[in-house]
Amino acid sequence: MAPSYNKAAERNDDDINNREIRISQVWKRSGMSCPKGTIPVRRGIINSRLTTTAANIIRKTPPHHSHNNNNLSLLQTNHSKAILLTVGYRYLGAKGDIKVCYPQVEKDDDYSTSQVTLSNGDYYDYESVESGWAVNPRLYGDRQTRFFVYWTSDGSKTSGCFDLTCPGFVQTSNEIALGAAIYPTSFPHDLSYEITIYIFKDAETSNWWVEYGNRIKIGYWPGELFKELRSNADSVEWGGEVYSDRVGHTPHSSTAMGNGRFPEGMYGNSGYIKRIRIHDNSLYLKFPEWVETYTDEYNCYDVDYVGDYIADPEFYYGGPGRNPICP
Repeated sequence: MAPSYNKAAERNDDDINNREIRISQVWKRSGMSCPKGTIPVRRGIINSRLTTTAANIIRKTPPHHSHNNNNLSLLQTNHSKAILLTVGYRYLGAKGDIKVCYPQVEKDDDYSTSQVTLSNGDYYDYESVESGWAVNPRLYGDRQTRFFVYWTSDGSKTSGCFDLTCPGFVQTSNEIALGAAIYPTSFPHDLSYEITIYIFKDAETSNWWVEYGNRIKIGYWPGELFKELRSNADSVEWGGEVYSDRVGHTPHSSTAMGNGRFPEGMYGNSGYIKRIRIHDNSLYLKFPEWVETYTDEYNCYDVDYVGDYIADPEFYYGGPGRNPICP
């Protein structure tokens, strides 16, 4: 079922809707397409019910007990984040233009992602939906930058997965393949390429939809998957995440976040997310009332929020991982 209120929200954000989306997925460059009523599915996709190892590949590890006094720390075992965060309202959607990068991933079991995330629930049993791009060798079998969706209903302890590797996400589009490589990608001091990701809740069905590129509704997570998210999200994140068993250890992982460069503000040579929007109880998409930056390891992956003297605030993030100040 198509979402009920989305078009009213879109009409108030013409600066986003009028932008030309210049990127595509590699499989479509050869002229391939899928007939109506079918969906594209990557070959070699992992069946999450086969083994415990497969489940560990497709599901993120759950959070451990560490958190700071401001309750902003989102540190998970073997994970490092650099994000822009907003909390304190009822969020019904979030959007962002994410620079598509090609980060170095050191080990086959590591991954690097950049995404938009909406979540609700307590620290250990949070529910979340997210979408963006990932370099994940163990899941996808290579180090290409690929489009992904992810969900969990219990802090990734027993539920959730990437893409279609477990029951949950319902794909409806025959134009975009989950897990497919994105082309082209951005490199420092060259043209920047972006994907627009919009995740929003359908008020009638409580399903959470993913829209790609301002026009293609990929599919949805049924509201029945969740308890708290069935109503609304209570936080939104934009930014990057690295998974490695060397996060927080010496030597640190050299798996990069973003494009592997530390944020350089409006120079744009690091990873970034622009045209940041949320949907709350108002009728339209808008910039959040309040935002805060957060990073687990600023010497390894840092953040830079540019909000002053600029018409539309921008968020820059990323880093190389292991370096002289992150040994």
